[in-house]
Order: sequence, then structure tokens, then C-alpha cells
Amino acid sequence: MDTSIIGRIDPAPLVLTLKVAAVATACAFVAGAASARLMSRARFPGSGWLDALFAMPLVLPPTVVGYYLIVVVGRNGFLGRWLMDVFGMSLVFTWQGAAVAASVASFPLVYKSARAAFEGVDTAYEDAARTLGQTEASVFFRVSFPLAWRGVMAGTMLAFARAMGEFGATLMVAGNLPGRTQTLSLAIYDAVASGDDALGMALVAVTTVICMVVLVGSGRILNGAYNTGA
Repeated sequence: MDTSIIGRIDPAPLVLTLKVAAVATACAFVAGAASARLMSRARFPGSGWLDALFAMPLVLPPTVVGYYLIVVVGRNGFLGRWLMDVFGMSLVFTWQGAAVAASVASFPLVYKSARAAFEGVDTAYEDAARTLGQTEASVFFRVSFPLAWRGVMAGTMLAFARAMGEFGATLMVAGNLPGRTQTLSLAIYDAVASGDDALGMALVAVTTVICMVVLVGSGRILNGAYNTGA
């Protein structure tokens, strides 16, 4: 790669991507871990449909996910209208909207990994904690999560990588505004569309290196879980 290309790389998309991915991953972690814990233990009518709904962003085209988000958080959506009326804010064409899109897209990776981890926890430990007078919240934080944390964190790291690469839903909700909502994936699209293959290749290399580091880290966490039986 020509070293002169490095000087042409605008750091703004990288910084924005990391910010969006961090916020999205935090949201996906909380929602995914809570949903996974519920679904791993609760059995109720329609649980299979709810499980499918949680996993849906994995299989739906990103543009479909983006359309659903516009329906919900757009200016005419029920949540979007409420945000505008109460807080005077809109998620459309903002980096916060990009974070919402990335969190929805990455949520299933946390959910699926965390659910498998929670289902692998021996319920005898949880029952023993309950007999000792522990509340459900205490059982979760002191027993269930410590035993399942490796699987949860591996899924969280995968979610971070997914959030970094989100394109379709982000484009529909947040747009592609340089310096405001343009993430790395959108910057790559712009570079290639404009015929600047050298810059596109440089941005692809940066994205690939970051995602490879995340994937290797998540793999080591998972291998540690299998080796320790956690």
C-alpha cells in the first residue's frame, strides 16, 4: 500500500465508527444478556416466536431492518414522534440513530451467545442460592452471570465487530453525512463509488485489522470457556 494514502485517510469516520460501535455494543450487551437470561429459563406460550423475533435481525436484509427502524424511530414513528414531542430530538440523520441501527443489528449476536451460555449453567447452583435467601437479581449477578460471562463477552465482542461493519440499516436511518454520520463502511462505499480505489483499499485494510483483532479476542475467550468449563 502506498504510504501517501495513509495521509489521505480522514480519521473522522474511524472515530465515529468506534463511538457508534461502543454505544451500540453497550446497548446490545444489556438488552441481549437480559433477554437471554429470561429466554434460557422461562417457558411460556409463544416463547418460540419471541426467540425468532430476537434473532430476526440476523437473517433480515439490512435495508428491511432499517425500514422497520424508520417506522419506529422516524419522525412519523410512534417512538420518533414521542422523542420529538418530549425531548425535541430526532434520531434520523444523527450519529445516535446510527448507534440505534447498529445495536439492533448486533443484538442477536449477544443474545444467541448469551442464551447458550446461560443454558449451560447448572440450575442446581441457582437453586442453592435461592434456598440461602438470595433474590433473583442476586442469583443473576452472583451466580448465573459469573458462570456464563465468557460466552456473554464473546458474543459482545462479535457484536462490536458487527456494529463496526453495519451499513444498510445505518444508511437508511442516519444517512451518509461526512463528519456527522459517515462511518467507515459508508466511507468505503463513497471511496469505491467515486473511483478512488486506493483510498477504499486503505479503509478496507483498517476495518479488516480491527475486526480481526476483535474476532481473535472473542475466539480466545470462547476457547477459555471450553477449557475451563465455564
